[in-house]
Amino acid sequence: MSIVINLDVMMARRKISSGELAERIGLSPANLSILKTGKAKAIRFSTLEAICRALECQPGDILEFRS
Repeated sequence: MSIVINLDVMMARRKISSGELAERIGLSPANLSILKTGKAKAIRFSTLEAICRALECQPGDILEFRS
């Protein structure tokens, strides 16, 4: 079981850079990189909400379960 992070896909669809997204959501570029690469062990709902707001998407667009 694994959770796949599709943040880079959504960012490409919205044509937004990592630096711009990090600035919009109030996250450091390093922490955003950890999320994008799937190395994060957890994500705060407030961070997920900020990402969804900035990218105009749903949590399911970013997070995917694969068995």
